[in-house]
Amino acid sequence: MGSCISVRIKAESPLHAGANDGRDLSNRLSISSAPLTPRSQSEILESSNLKSFSFNELRVATRNFRPDSVLGEGGFGCVFKGWIDEHTFKASKPGTGLVIAVKRLNHEGFQGHKEWLAEITYLGQLSHPNLVKLIGYCLEDEHRLLVYEFMPRGSLENHLFRRSTYFQPLSWNLRMKVALEAAKGLAYLHSPEAKVIYRDFKSSNILLDSNYNAKLSDFGLAKDGPIDGKSHVSTRVMGTYGYAAPEYMATGHLTARSDVYSFGVVLLEMLTGRRVVDKNRPHGEHNLIEWAKPFLASKRKVLRVMDHRIEGQYPVEGALKVALLAVKCLTLEPKFRPKMPEVVKGLEQLQNLNESGSLKREAMQRKHHRTCTDEASRRKTLSYPRPTASPQIVT
Repeated sequence: MGSCISVRIKAESPLHAGANDGRDLSNRLSISSAPLTPRSQSEILESSNLKSFSFNELRVATRNFRPDSVLGEGGFGCVFKGWIDEHTFKASKPGTGLVIAVKRLNHEGFQGHKEWLAEITYLGQLSHPNLVKLIGYCLEDEHRLLVYEFMPRGSLENHLFRRSTYFQPLSWNLRMKVALEAAKGLAYLHSPEAKVIYRDFKSSNILLDSNYNAKLSDFGLAKDGPIDGKSHVSTRVMGTYGYAAPEYMATGHLTARSDVYSFGVVLLEMLTGRRVVDKNRPHGEHNLIEWAKPFLASKRKVLRVMDHRIEGQYPVEGALKVALLAVKCLTLEPKFRPKMPEVVKGLEQLQNLNESGSLKREAMQRKHHRTCTDEASRRKTLSYPRPTASPQIVT
C-alpha cells in the first residue's frame, strides 16, 4: 500500500523535467496551481460515503504509528498498517479484524491537503472492483489521514522491477490479468457514469490483493472530465515523468486519451520488465519507448524486448498482439489512440487466446503423456513376455 504515495517535485518546464534520471519514477511535475474542485470541503466530506475516524482511533489501530508498521512513504507522508473491527470500525488487536492501510499527511505542505481532499472527492463517491476501496478519513486539528483497504501483494511496480525473494516476477498470465483489470478500472473512470480523468496511471499506482486482483489507487491528481461539449480540461501539468502524455505535457490540455497513453507505457513495462526511464541501462536504452518501438510490430523482433524472466510462458502471437496494442495507445496523435473500452476488448480477446493456448498445451501434454505411457507399457510387454505353459509330462 506504500506505493499509493509519491514524492513530488516542481519543474519549470517539461524540458527541465526531462532531466530526471529515472531512478525515482515517483517524482512528479507540478506547474502553477489551481483548485482541484469547486465544491467546499464540508460539502465533499458530507457527501462522501466514508467513515469519519478520530485521530486516537487510528493511532491505536496502527500501534501509535510504530516504525515497524510503515508500508511506505513519500511526499504525502507515510502509510501504516493497522487493524480495526470489521463491524464497528474500532481499533482491534494486531492480527485480528480487518487489515487497513492508513495514509498520514505530513503537516507541512498545502498541496498535500488538496490531494487528500481529492481522494475523498472521488473514492468517496466511486465504487468499482478495480478501484482501491477508501474506508474513511480523519480530519482533526492539523491531522489529515486516509484509511484504505489493505492490499497485501503491494504494487505492480514492485513485482516488475524489484529484485528480491518477496517480490517474484509475475508470470505472463498474471501480467495479462493485471493489465485487463487495470484497463477495466480506467474504462470505468472514463465512462459516462464517472467522467473522471485519472491523470496518474502508472505501475506504482496499481495495487494487488492476495489473489493478484488489480486495483487503481492514489486519486490525488484525478480531475473531472470535460463538460458542456468541451474536448479537454485545461489544467496545471501534473503527473509522473515518462508516463504523462506528450500533448498534455506541452499544452496542459487533459483528455481521457492522456490516460490511454499512460496505459500504453505501463503495458510496455509489463512486456519488457523495464522501467519507462532508466539511466542505468546502456546508451540508447535509457528511454523505454524510444528503444522498444522499432521492435514492436514484428513477430520476430518483438522477442528481443520481451522480459527474459517469462520466456517460454507466452505464445508469440499473444505477445505481438499486446505489443501492437501498446503501440496504438502510445500514438503521438491523441485522436488515433483507442478508447479504454476498446483496450479492454482487445485484452479480453487476448485472455481467451491465452486460455485457448493453455488448453491446447495441456491437451498436447496429456496426449504426449498417454503416448509415453502406452509406449512404456508396450516396451514393458516386450521386455517381460508372459511365460509359456509348462510342457506336460506324458507318462
